[in-house]
This record gives sequence, C-alpha cells and structure tokens, in this order.
Amino acid sequence: MTKYLTILFLVLFPAICFSQETNLSDIIISIAEELASDDSDPEAVSVFIDKLHELAENPVKINSSNENEISRLFFLSDFQVKALAEYVHSTGQLVSVYELAAIPGFDKETAEMIIPFITLENKLVSNSDSVRWRNSMISNFSLKSGNNDTSFLGSAWKILTKYKFTCGDFSGGITMEKDPGEKLFSGNPPLPDFLSANITFTGNGLIKKIIVGDYSARFGQGTNINTDLRTGISLTAPGYMSANDEIKPYTSTEENRFFRGVAGEFSIKNLGLTMFFSKNCSDATIASSSGSENDYIENFYLAGVHNTSSLLKKKDAVSESAYGISLSYNINNLRAGLVWSETRLSLPVKLTGNNPEKILDFTGDRNNIYSIYYNYLIKKILLYGELSADENKKFAVVQGMSFRPSDRLTIGILFRNYYSGYTTFYGQGPGTSSKTTNENGVLENFTFEAARHLFISGGCDLQHFPWLKYRCSAPSWAMKQEIKVRFMPSEKLTVDASYNYRLTMADNAETGGIPDQEKLITRSFKVSSRYSLHNNLTLETQIDYKIANPSGSRGMILFQEISYNFRKVPVTIWARYCLFYTDDWDSRIYTYENDLLYSFSIPALYGKGSRSYIMAKWKIRDFAELRIKYGITSSVTTGRSLENAEEIKMQFRIWF
Repeated sequence: MTKYLTILFLVLFPAICFSQETNLSDIIISIAEELASDDSDPEAVSVFIDKLHELAENPVKINSSNENEISRLFFLSDFQVKALAEYVHSTGQLVSVYELAAIPGFDKETAEMIIPFITLENKLVSNSDSVRWRNSMISNFSLKSGNNDTSFLGSAWKILTKYKFTCGDFSGGITMEKDPGEKLFSGNPPLPDFLSANITFTGNGLIKKIIVGDYSARFGQGTNINTDLRTGISLTAPGYMSANDEIKPYTSTEENRFFRGVAGEFSIKNLGLTMFFSKNCSDATIASSSGSENDYIENFYLAGVHNTSSLLKKKDAVSESAYGISLSYNINNLRAGLVWSETRLSLPVKLTGNNPEKILDFTGDRNNIYSIYYNYLIKKILLYGELSADENKKFAVVQGMSFRPSDRLTIGILFRNYYSGYTTFYGQGPGTSSKTTNENGVLENFTFEAARHLFISGGCDLQHFPWLKYRCSAPSWAMKQEIKVRFMPSEKLTVDASYNYRLTMADNAETGGIPDQEKLITRSFKVSSRYSLHNNLTLETQIDYKIANPSGSRGMILFQEISYNFRKVPVTIWARYCLFYTDDWDSRIYTYENDLLYSFSIPALYGKGSRSYIMAKWKIRDFAELRIKYGITSSVTTGRSLENAEEIKMQFRIWF
C-alpha cells in the first residue's frame, strides 16, 4: 500500500503555487552559467539554479539593511553586501531598483542581475496571509538514449520530485530522486533511492531559526563547514562571493554532503550563536583486514548513483556523527567569528595500497577543526580572512582584499594556502580544486566600466600544488587567465566577448620510469549576443573556438537560439540548433542550455555533428503548466554515418 501511495504522490499530484516571470528561466540559466564558468564541479550549475529559484520564490528584502538578509544574494561580494546595507542605513530606503547602480560597488550590470531576486518591501506580509497554508510541488521526468544497460537494477528514467509547504513561521519540504538505472523503491520499507525531508521554524527574536531534518550549513569562508555552495573563484568578478553564516533547509539532491539532525540559530543584539548536530550515513567502500568482518573504510563513494548490485552495496555503508558551534560578533564595520566542529565515523579510514598520492590523506575515525574568521570594511577597502586547523596541526588559510580606487574600477586579491593533509569532511573553501587541501595560490582580478554601457573585466590565478595529485606524480602548478568585454547599449541587446587561457601540468605517459611533467594548455575564444526584438521574441547567437596543446587539437561550435512567447495562446517555445567540429576530446566544448525548472543541461560537445533541442511551455489557464523538452545530438562516426543520442524531459505543475 505504501508503494502505491508514494507513486501517486510522485506522479499524479505535482503542484506549485509560486508564479514565475515568462523569461525568468532564461535569466536564471544565464546567471548560473556565468557563476559556474570557473567552477570545476559539473554539479555547480545545478546548485546555482536551485538557489536562484529559491531567491525568485522568496525575494530578498534589500531595504531591511540587514546584512544576513542581503547576503542571501549569494553572488554578491562582502563589499557589495556591506555597501548596500550601509547605503540603506545612512541614506534611507530605496524607492526604485535603479538606485542600485549608484551605490558604491554596484553598476548597471549587477543591478540588472539582482532585480528578479529582490523586493523593496521591508515588512512581512499581513498576519492573515502569513498563516495561510501554502503548498508547492514539482516533478521532473527525463530519459536519455543509451541508459539501458542490462546490469541496471531499475528503469532508465530519472525522476525528481520536490514538495514544499509554508504556514506562518513554519515551513518544510520533501525531496525525492531516482537516478537512471536505479530502482524506484528499494529497502524495507520500500523508499525512493534518495529521500530528504525537513521542517523549519523562523523567528524574529532570540530564536532566529530552528531546523529539524536535513539541512546545510556554512560559516565564514567555508574551510571548516560549508555544505551549501562551493565558493568558486571567478576570474572576472572581484570581491568574491559573500561569506555569510547560514543554516538552511537542504533541498538539493547531492546524496552525501549534507547534515541530518537538528540545528539552531540564535541572536542577541550583535552576538550570533549557531549550534548543530547531525547523524547521517554516507556511501563508502568498506573492507576487512581479517577477512571475516568489514572493519575499515577503504574510500568514500561520492557519485550517489546506485544502479548496479556492486554500487548498491556502497549505499549508506558508514555512519557519521557531526556536531559543532559557531559564535559571531558584529560591531560597526567588523564581523568576526569562531567555529568548532567534530566528525566521528562508525569505522576508521585506513590507507591501502602503495599509492604515494594518498600518503597524506586522512586516517582514523575522528576529526576536529577549529577556525577563526573576520571581515572588515575600511572606507573603500574590504579585508577578509580565515584560519582553520585540524587536530593534526594542518592549516587552511584564506586572506583577501577588495577595494575600489574609483567608482568605475574594482580590484580584488585573494590568497589561499591549504596544507597537504588538511582534512575537512564538510568544508569547501575558495579555490579551484574539488577538495580544500594541497593547494596554495593567489588571484588578482578587476572590473572596469570603461565607458557608458561598456564593461571590461579580467583576472589571473596562479596555483601551486605542493604534493601529488590526480594525473600528476610530482608537485605541480597551474595558471588561469581571462579577459572579458561586455557591451550593453540597451536593455534589449547584450554582447559578450571573452578570451580564456588555462595551463595545467600532467604526467607524460610516453616517458619511462618516473614520468616527466608536461604542460597542457588550452586557449578559448567566445563571442555571444542576445537581442530581444520585442517582449515576445529573443535571439541568441554564440561562437566558441578552442585550441589545446601540445596535441594541437582544435574545436569550434556555432549555435543559434530562439525563444518566443505567443501572444494569443499561453505557449512559450525555446529552440536551438548547434553545429560543432572538434578534433578530439581535448578540444571539447561545454555549452549550457535552457531546461526544466530545477534542472540543467551541460552537454560536452566533441567530434563532428550537431546538437538541437526544442522545449515548450504550455500554461493551462491559471492553474496548471506543462513543459516538455526534446534534445538530439547527431555525431559523425568513423564510417561517416550518423549516430544519434536522444533525450526527452517532462515537467508538470498545478497551483491553487
């Protein structure tokens, strides 16, 4: 009976009560693409899309002059957050969103980016409306050709359902997901492969927030605790994202990096206190030293896919207990904080094999981390930093500065040093590696309003890896450079041009014995334009060209996209036709696509062929909406025949 009731819940009653602007999906995809462009994590854009949709549903009250509230605009820097709060506090409330461009640290481009996610209202909705029970639910279904391996335990469909409710000061939600090849229900009792739930109380007095269930947390720069959003480094956005303290309900589908338990946020005047406790299970490969009983962890499994019998054995194999406390204090333009956290594992981690890359990796079943962080605004200069240490006396250091020598110029500098062997299970500090360890580097970047409607930005990031890493059996270094020009002569036209340079080191497989290191260099050029002929029609054109050395591989893509909103019928259509021609995988090019709400698509195009898709949204009067997307990638094989890879996605919503 439980199984059939859950099927009805997943399929027959998807509903949502939050309305969206017609072009909001386009805006969110565009912003998420830009935010994730410098992030090595392929799931980053999905996280950005989730957070942007949350902001659209619950806009930020910028006239509150509250830094914690304004910092929910996570893509703003600490300098911008403080400047906006100070402007409202000293000048008075904004009466128009167009005032944002006149605030120090802001420009027309930034102002237009945040408009869909803010409100000028400063008061809560009336009591009669705030206690009204509001429900929302959204279901996505997708299927790709090729996901029909006979070893898979379940169907090739990917299914995602999110439910949320609000009633007064209380809110809650449930998230369920099944990846391709996984069983829809497994275990006893039968449940979806991934199931997450939470309930939250939000107050205005001593108790700011209480969360029971699944939640994410972040404190300071994230080198100790950051299960929410990885703090990537942008080469063209000085100031770096705001480092706000936050606990929030967990609504993503990453199956290992979140807390499950209880967390509370409290505040007395300028003093803030957050405490959390979590008891969760993580995927891992466990083994035995005696041969009779599994007694240690060989490695952690982070992919979250359990579509074969061997992968299913890794699911929830290890129990983790995590707890900690964060204490922060705000006075004038200074914010400082202390964080302590401890993680305990049900089984110890042991090193196996003779891989020298893992010699400095964590071993044992307990890890403590202590952190101190600050940020301080001095006129037009923002200083920020964090120092964290684990119980093995390995450190993580972050120090940055952002300043505005003039109203048209912003310059940023960021230094980080993550010791080899520094271990954090739930931390993600600013950097380019997937882990906060074995990396030190310095980033310098700027943005300059060269003329009216013309913006130039650029940056350079130098990195050094003092110990071995993937594909590199010796200490190595890397460099990233980027220059970007944006021209916005009107609200209808935006033109972007950028040049990217990437240098990394890797082992040369052709050398015998200890491999030599070789430089892998890629250069890419991109030009794109977006033009709105009128409110109903938008055209986008983009061309990318990439060169990879030492192979000499080259690649290029060219696409044309159109979005059209019919006037007489409630239908919107997005369509794209893309041609790609690359020599091999080295010159592959990633391109973002419009997709369903709370979904994303980033195909890696290589070889020779075309990529096309069409997506339609049909609004059925004022109570329902249907979205369907069909995509096809046609590649030319060695025999010069076409090989097609297809996908279909569907989303249904009802609101009342």
